[in-house]
Amino acid sequence: MSADALLRDWIAPSRRRRFADTLLLALPLLVAIAAISWRLAGLLTTGALLLGGAALALVVARQRAARHDRVWLIRTLDATRPELEDSSALLFSPTPPTSPLQALQRTRVAARLDQGAPQDLAPPWSRRTVIALLLAAMLIVAAALLWPRAGEGPPRLAPSEEGLPATPGLPRLIAQNLRIVPPAYTGLPARDSAKLDARAPLGSRLEWTLRFDPDARMPRLLVVDGQALPLRRDGDNWIAGRTLDRSFLYRVDPAAGGGRTPPLHRLDALPDNPPQVKALGPALTLVKPGQRSWSPAFAATDDYGVAATARLRVTLAIGEGENVTFSEREIPVSGSGPARDRRFAPSLAFSSFGFSAGGDMVAQLIVRDNRSPSAQEVRGPSVILRWPSARAPESSGLEGMVNTTLPAYFRSQRQIIIDAEALLKRKRSLSADRYLARSGAIGADQQILRGRYSQFLGGEEEGEPQLPTADAEGHSEGDGHDHGPPQAKPAFGAPEDVLASFGHPHDDSPASSLDPETRAILKQAVDEMWGSERELKQGRPDLALPFANRALRFIKEVQQATRIFLSKVGPELPPIDPTRRMTGERGGLASRTLDVTPVASSDGPAAAAWRALEGKVTPDLDPLERWVRANADRLPDPLALTGAIDAARREPGCAPCRTRLRGLLWTAMARPTGQPMRRPPADAAGARYLRALHGGAP
Repeated sequence: MSADALLRDWIAPSRRRRFADTLLLALPLLVAIAAISWRLAGLLTTGALLLGGAALALVVARQRAARHDRVWLIRTLDATRPELEDSSALLFSPTPPTSPLQALQRTRVAARLDQGAPQDLAPPWSRRTVIALLLAAMLIVAAALLWPRAGEGPPRLAPSEEGLPATPGLPRLIAQNLRIVPPAYTGLPARDSAKLDARAPLGSRLEWTLRFDPDARMPRLLVVDGQALPLRRDGDNWIAGRTLDRSFLYRVDPAAGGGRTPPLHRLDALPDNPPQVKALGPALTLVKPGQRSWSPAFAATDDYGVAATARLRVTLAIGEGENVTFSEREIPVSGSGPARDRRFAPSLAFSSFGFSAGGDMVAQLIVRDNRSPSAQEVRGPSVILRWPSARAPESSGLEGMVNTTLPAYFRSQRQIIIDAEALLKRKRSLSADRYLARSGAIGADQQILRGRYSQFLGGEEEGEPQLPTADAEGHSEGDGHDHGPPQAKPAFGAPEDVLASFGHPHDDSPASSLDPETRAILKQAVDEMWGSERELKQGRPDLALPFANRALRFIKEVQQATRIFLSKVGPELPPIDPTRRMTGERGGLASRTLDVTPVASSDGPAAAAWRALEGKVTPDLDPLERWVRANADRLPDPLALTGAIDAARREPGCAPCRTRLRGLLWTAMARPTGQPMRRPPADAAGARYLRALHGGAP
């Protein structure tokens, strides 16, 4: 047998024994650490610590086992086997003997080595140490299991902070505790509060534990603007529970209204905000040469965590003008990172979506949070990947004056029809409210498109006022300006005299100039869009489709006109009559005085109470309290205002209470809008000028 094989046979049992003994010593330590971590940090941290501790134990065990090498074996054999005559190094030397004497000694030692076994050299088990560590770990685990976590077990009462003096025969609050158990989906632990004022997530479970001296008979929790909450006895304590469904004020009433009024306490309900989604890149990118996939990146954040999976809505638009084809699909995507700040970066292969040149790919991320029972769903911003067409755009000598008729105004009517037809197919699977909301959204798109087409009619379909022009009193020969020689009207769009035919300033609209036939067709398209929009906003897409289809047909006819010529000159204002200058004649001028419309305000009770509180008479606070309840959504701090009203009602002679209420009312009322400044009076020179205009002496 070679020296290396002999060495492996003799050190293998010792190495295995040392490796197993080290892991056995590490096991109680890992169990104790896991128990402590579970009680303090939760399961996720415990799992991470266990993995790290196990890896560390394996490394230490391998290092301790590696100490049993050739040097250790020779030293151990020479110390424990006298018959080897301190010559065991000859057996495990990697080089053969160099002399006959070494060869003879090696043969003698090899014969004596077989009298023992390799297992005899294995180190003993660390029994006492293992038993001690196991007992310590058991004690630590028991303590971790029995030790009360915050919000668990019987509460520890804190001294009361009511600050009320003791009255003989009347009970008063002497000890208190408020336990807050947040909803499970928040991942927040239960906690105990020594104070009765707190802030907690909406939907938390509130548990009061109170103690009175002397013992109370029928204590209650009086909720301002709400129903009183009775307390029930539990030994020497009184307990009550409630779900935090809104923010409210309350006071502890131990004596059923007897004695001094206890102070108010405040509980604020923190709402669960919807997730926030933002795109981690530009809103519009172009396809690079050789690119075959796209990875839009999004970041989703939430108060208590975003769901691990989301939906990515991918919309393809391929084609030009009204010949654009749309397709939409949703794919599930997985996020990475912590629950409160996830990252989504899916990879979209062009081949799987049929994306090609001349199209747009629009990606939109739809995420949900972990709120239970109903999760909040949010649609993030859209990002666009554009693959430009290889065809070069047309050009002409009229650039800057001539626009093509196929900008964004003329490319969405077909999509509105597609959306309406898709909504009709999904009608059975949608609730009535969601169906109406989706139909209204399509109607809003139709309204935007109708407004864009109306620009080519000068905005007249939107009811925009016309600017004053020289045509106000009619237009005819001899009206004071030159029309030029009469010209024959060529065919519409003829290149030889296109500007002469359609560039007359009296035929201009604020947006564009169209020939009468095209204008009439476009007006019919806008009228049909009116009908489509009306039906869609009433939740009737089936009745809107005929209008939308007719509008699309008219638009296709408008597209036969290849150009729209924009106006280069503005409208002509009425000419100034120089003979009226400096005469003071004001005949024919309309009054420039604007009617002042009073602003409707809903702050009447607040304003009345604010004025009344300036004196010594306490106003009627009931209308003010109803005003606070009705306008709680827009007030900066309705609970503080309710508390101030309650204090002023209970202590009418309290001047600081009245001052505080008046200050809160001032900040709660709506700010008045800015008023136009009055023109300053005329100075001496201006007064002489005005007298001269009216025929007086200068």
